[in-house]
Amino acid sequence: MTRVEFDQTYGAGAGFGRFAAVGAAALLAIALSVMALVGRAEGENWPQWRGPQGTGVSGERDLPLAWTSERGILWRTELPEWGNSTPAIWGESIFVTTQRGEDLLLLKLSKRNGKIEWTRTVGSGSAARMPLQKKTDSDRKQQKFHDQHNLASPSPVTDGRTVVVHFGNGDLAAYDFSGEQLWKRNLQEDHGAYTIWWGHANSPVIHGNMVISACMQDSLAGIAEPLSPSYVVAHDLRNGKVKWFRPRMTGAKAEECDSYTTPLVRSVPGENESKVEEIVVMGGNHLDAYNPADGSRRWFLPNLVGGRTVTGPTMVGELVFATIGMRGSLVAVRPEGEGEVPRSKIEWRFERGTPDSCSPVASERWLFAVTDDGIARCFDLETGRVRWNERLKGSYKASPVAADGRVYFVNMDGLCTVVSASDRFNKLSESEVGDEVIASPAISDGRLFFRGRKGLYCIGKD
Repeated sequence: MTRVEFDQTYGAGAGFGRFAAVGAAALLAIALSVMALVGRAEGENWPQWRGPQGTGVSGERDLPLAWTSERGILWRTELPEWGNSTPAIWGESIFVTTQRGEDLLLLKLSKRNGKIEWTRTVGSGSAARMPLQKKTDSDRKQQKFHDQHNLASPSPVTDGRTVVVHFGNGDLAAYDFSGEQLWKRNLQEDHGAYTIWWGHANSPVIHGNMVISACMQDSLAGIAEPLSPSYVVAHDLRNGKVKWFRPRMTGAKAEECDSYTTPLVRSVPGENESKVEEIVVMGGNHLDAYNPADGSRRWFLPNLVGGRTVTGPTMVGELVFATIGMRGSLVAVRPEGEGEVPRSKIEWRFERGTPDSCSPVASERWLFAVTDDGIARCFDLETGRVRWNERLKGSYKASPVAADGRVYFVNMDGLCTVVSASDRFNKLSESEVGDEVIASPAISDGRLFFRGRKGLYCIGKD
């Protein structure tokens, strides 16, 4: 707290002389108030899908454990329907995307009270749909959307000055915090039509002065020429110009090419105690990593053959955890160096009932995962040994988050089950949001944020 802020709070002239006249109890109350205000100002940001590191882990403490409709929901803001993107939070600003009719919107809200401060129409488009069935060759040439999501599934990302949004129609745009558009381009216009079977949903990430995006989709091999590209691309955060473009054609076939995952930024030891950063991508039967400076591929692990990949990777230290598409094996990989990663670097794998949609989350020595039908498991990070497995209520699409020694699982009906982040199953609470929830939760400043079908909910301690 600055001197001006202190004077505004406690009165001009409040100084050590005035403190001497204050009783011990009052002085303690003032000190605690100042500490609380400072703690609030330094609350952790949640700048992208799955938080600061993209792993679903928060360093926040003193989070709410349970709430009801009468107590604990600090505010609720109705959003224009609808979307499944996770909010990006920086300081007192919350950014969320949504689709209203054919309008693709970016909203900025106040973290303090949920008030919508401004709304911008980024672009327009419609989510074409068809029954979930095997596609004909003609159907494969354009994306169709699953009923459970639309063009507003990719999550926004911010670095505290700029917020970048991406939509399923290909629009990629950057805004400042006042709502002024800095630049805009369309990835379908730049690189060809999206051919992912059930709707593009990959979120961008920011690394330094770059925005990095991944597109992994049906190559149309055997039915069209030229092939439909999968790629990783970096744009200048300041002006939207292409910094580098890297094709990512893995040899996967048809729907196996599809991936809805978001890249991870990973730091690993380099030479002379330096750190090497890399962009980790999972999908198309491949796990690989790219040099963020120029897009060159550093290492790759091929032949992780399954189906389309929805569950995103996570990481702890030198281990990367990924689920092979269509509920294939959950693998723990320790990639090192460059080139093809030998199979011996797969430290362990688990094959009996893995997530299809929900990304795993790590806390302490444990990895936690939940299947779409609610089977939650705890694994030993190093060995893969299952420490417990329990059925939770409901069905799941949102990825769990971990903080404060707990893991928060929220199902599609908005029921949040909180368990201890330990190797013994200990259910701490069950609380409801009262809305359909597919978006993954966000955590910031001692509060939980749930994006539902109808609104955004802020959960905290009264």
